[in-house]
Amino acid sequence: MYFLKNHSTNYIFFKETYKIRKCTTKTRIETGYQPRNVEKRQELNALNTLESPEKKIFSMILPPPNVTGHIHLGHCLTAIVQDVIARYKRKSGFKVEWIPGMDHAGIATQIVVEKYLKKQKNITRHDLGRQKFIKEVLNWKDQRSTCTKRDLLKLGTTLDWKKEYFTMDDSHSHAVREAFIRLFDKGLIYRTKSLVNWSCTLESTISDIEIDHLNIDGPTEISVPGYDKKVKFGQIYDIVYKTTNGDEIIVSTTRPETILGDVAVAVNPRDPRYSSFLQNKNCKLVNPFRMDLIPIIADESIDMDFGSGAVKITPAHDKNDFGIGQRHDLPLISVINEKGNISLEFKSFANLPRFNARDMIINALMDKGLLRDIKPYKMCLPICSRSKDIIEFQLRSQWFVRCKRMSEKALEAVKSRKIKIYPETFIREWEHWLSDIHDWCISRQLWWGHQIPVYLIEGTWVAAHSKDDALHKLKKDVVLDLIKQDEDVLDTWFSSALLPFSLHGWPKKTSNEFYPLDIMETGHDIIFFWVARMVMLGIELTDTIPFKEILLHGIVCDAFGRKMSKSLGNIITPKQIINGSSLKELQQETKALLNMGILSNQEYKKSIEGQEKMFPEGIPECGTDTLRFTLCSHNIKTHFINFDIKEVYANKLFLNKIWNATRYVIKMNETFLKVDRSRICIDDLLHERLLPMDKWILSRLSETSSKVNDAFTSYNLHCATMALKNFFRNDLCDTYLETTKINQYDMSKKQVAKVNCLVLNICLAHGLDLMEIFTPFLSLDLKKHLPLYQVKCLNFFKDPSLEREVFQIMEVCSSIRQINSQHNITKQQKPTLFIHPNNASAEKLLKLYQNEIASLSFCVNIHFVQDNTFVKCDIKSTAGSICSFGVSLDQRTELNEKSKEINLKKAQKLEKELQRVMKIVSNTGFANAVSDDVKNKMNIKIMKLKMELENIKKIR
Repeated sequence: MYFLKNHSTNYIFFKETYKIRKCTTKTRIETGYQPRNVEKRQELNALNTLESPEKKIFSMILPPPNVTGHIHLGHCLTAIVQDVIARYKRKSGFKVEWIPGMDHAGIATQIVVEKYLKKQKNITRHDLGRQKFIKEVLNWKDQRSTCTKRDLLKLGTTLDWKKEYFTMDDSHSHAVREAFIRLFDKGLIYRTKSLVNWSCTLESTISDIEIDHLNIDGPTEISVPGYDKKVKFGQIYDIVYKTTNGDEIIVSTTRPETILGDVAVAVNPRDPRYSSFLQNKNCKLVNPFRMDLIPIIADESIDMDFGSGAVKITPAHDKNDFGIGQRHDLPLISVINEKGNISLEFKSFANLPRFNARDMIINALMDKGLLRDIKPYKMCLPICSRSKDIIEFQLRSQWFVRCKRMSEKALEAVKSRKIKIYPETFIREWEHWLSDIHDWCISRQLWWGHQIPVYLIEGTWVAAHSKDDALHKLKKDVVLDLIKQDEDVLDTWFSSALLPFSLHGWPKKTSNEFYPLDIMETGHDIIFFWVARMVMLGIELTDTIPFKEILLHGIVCDAFGRKMSKSLGNIITPKQIINGSSLKELQQETKALLNMGILSNQEYKKSIEGQEKMFPEGIPECGTDTLRFTLCSHNIKTHFINFDIKEVYANKLFLNKIWNATRYVIKMNETFLKVDRSRICIDDLLHERLLPMDKWILSRLSETSSKVNDAFTSYNLHCATMALKNFFRNDLCDTYLETTKINQYDMSKKQVAKVNCLVLNICLAHGLDLMEIFTPFLSLDLKKHLPLYQVKCLNFFKDPSLEREVFQIMEVCSSIRQINSQHNITKQQKPTLFIHPNNASAEKLLKLYQNEIASLSFCVNIHFVQDNTFVKCDIKSTAGSICSFGVSLDQRTELNEKSKEINLKKAQKLEKELQRVMKIVSNTGFANAVSDDVKNKMNIKIMKLKMELENIKKIR
């Protein structure tokens, strides 16, 4: 197939002498669209078009799915959107490089494998040791990455699998170490003790994106890993602090267990209730458990309306307190250790789980007479999305990246339009994240991941690829066995932030042909965690932007706008949509996840309940193309994409409509082109006499092609699918194809039918070529039954005035069909149509298309009359301002009264619309605000409404 294309023209596929395409099948095309059969037959070829002589390059990478299992609908959306873009670019003459890969996904993978080992072998990673555990993870990775690759292939993606990568590959691992070393040597990576997000279950720091926030309105019991009973949250405790001079201060807290680490009580300096305490420099408070003295301090950040207005300060366990502690040079006392237990130094509570210790501390405060009240409290709990544990903020020595300087460069790249963001609404979020950026904690206390390339040599940290390299850099003579590498691993986001350039040869010279990438397409929820960091590190390490455009898509939710989650049981996998799944099969798959240890018993129960509620009849088989088309039919640039399985099935019916249209054309080819079914040849349309409807459908084809091209310039894929759906369903199938039926059985119209057949072949061939971007399986399967063609400019057939003309005819037909439907009149009853044109030009137009009107309104005969009384007709109405009409049946029925009632309602509706438009036009602001063109259009609308209203009143 040959494509000669540029961005300024549309294309049609024909020439004087046509090549002959041989059908690849010996059997007839099936009677209906069967996705499974179609997909089995098609072996997609990523480069099924010849590349243009210019060999323009277009490059992108697939955001790597985690090696934790099958891809979900979020991955699916990303893969399909990128594949659609890749296919469009290839058809536009580009050489496309689209690289797939898998992310080692440190925390996610380690958790899944640990659950699997516990469930299947009843062992922990500590039982195995680090090296054996990593071996188990690699085995898991090999199995799961095969599943992921199979899922991506099932979606019809045209990825370059020869360039497939894994983020723990040797080449990428080398790039990760080199990036760390260079940033370390520049002073952009440093180690310090700071407050971090800590998961006690994982015994590791985690990033902000791995934290869910649970809002609770009052006392609520929540399951916490490691506790036999649920833990109650949503309460605030009023605790008394005694002063050294015998006074009392009441502080309010949601975390009484951290009173062990209180180092001060803070109040607002403007709070009159505490002015005397602040003035008395000798006034101190007694910590009720440590029994040492702590100060009362003044800080503007304290909310005077929160509780008593006095706040206990525990800098080692609270982010706000940590900031206050730094401002006032307060000591840091850690209370809770890495496992979530009370530190050994607090002997009365030593080694108790933190929430068990809470109960004991509350009892102890009651015994001391220091607990005044416990009240319901609305609060937000930070929860680890991986382990479901309550996040503990802890002081830890960690590795950090200085981000300020790099963020300024990333801000400038977008501000100067070197990098364009789609949609532009996210530019504000980009500026928000990068303007108020904090240093990035990149160390994780895991076993799976890139071990941090730093070595401790006699108290000095050295960044290097190996112990030998570290010794060489430090220029010291030390025994290798005394050199210790940091056991922590790097944040997964650090390694994935290097992908745009590490995949193209960095730290060696990067390929100028493919780098920077043309586009980075991904979900908007990781605009900071991944996209911004790619830009920061890309500019810092390569002195250039990593990509030219950023396309951000929304989060896929269920039909009710809820985020898909195990707890709601509303998760649907692409495989279930493509193949279909009964409720029993859905529940069997969920049971398998439970048996593997991926789902907890509670998650399993909720998933089953959710499936029974949402999919009582299961999920019907829809096929890959239907899923692709449906996802692209949404405005992907919105924040959320509500995914409804009913919409997917409706699109399957739409594709079935295209299938049946092709069957119709194949049969016409056999009849009118007089060739064997396996050999079809088309004469040059330019040598044929085209009737108005032939020209109209070719004009609509040209307009559709323009809309598809325009949609891709701004990544409004839903506009392209909408244009294609309107063309195939409304223009081609419901209108033009229907008009061709009247010519097939009239021998005097044999030549007209042949031209119809040629036009249908062109429309299907070119239409399917456009559809192939979205529905490759269906399009390639159908196109093999159609002739070969070459590209010429479609603009030759573009005719806006003709389109407006036919649109009027379609409105007339729609009005007739509607009135027939309201009176339950069918084609089989052979209704006769009487038309009264409103003027001479309307009469000329209607007579020109009277055959088409008869066909599209399902009426047997048409009579043009001089008045609109329609004496013989029981059914009377209007079709806009162009005409009035009446419908009569061979066998008269009592329809007159119903017709009068319908027309009365129609007149009332027209009157209401006329008043609305008149009100707009009469507004003084309207006259000053709109153009003359808009005013003229509104006046024409008023004229047409008045004319139709007058006509419908006459025929009542």
